[in-house]
Amino acid sequence: MARASHVIVEPVHIGDALSKKAQSIDCRNEGGRRRRRKMSWQSYVDDHLMCDIEGTGNHLTSAAIIGQDGSVWAQSSTFPQFKAAEVTAILKDFDEPGSLAPTGLHLGGTKYMVIAGEPGAVIRGKKGSGGVTVKRTGQALIFGIYDEPVTPGQCNMIVERLGDYLVEQGL
Repeated sequence: MARASHVIVEPVHIGDALSKKAQSIDCRNEGGRRRRRKMSWQSYVDDHLMCDIEGTGNHLTSAAIIGQDGSVWAQSSTFPQFKAAEVTAILKDFDEPGSLAPTGLHLGGTKYMVIAGEPGAVIRGKKGSGGVTVKRTGQALIFGIYDEPVTPGQCNMIVERLGDYLVEQGL
């Protein structure tokens, strides 16, 4: 029987703003086991962002870790081809919160309506039954894109948990 493993290698500190329900989200890697190997950026995407959520078989639609210079550190095979101008606009919204609100967040040609986030730290976007969460760390942007049956809260938790961990590691 597979044992559950948490999204991130311990320690993980979850912000006080996250609800108890969000804190309890369990995310398993393929096979339900934690892999014992040195982590690569692709491992963070595969094992922590594109993981099976709470043993349901559901997972994010796509995910990526992108450097603040626009370089791709790692991405899922389904992550959309984005334009440099889209990343530049996202970075501008982190520095000037609200700058994306009038035009929306564009990623790979898809327009998301910007919804409440955390100024300077998290941008959230919604489109139909899906959406996107972007977490800024010291050096990178963590992207998670979801669609039903994954909920916005589950996507937020997965992306923000990894982002918080990377911030704690100085990344």
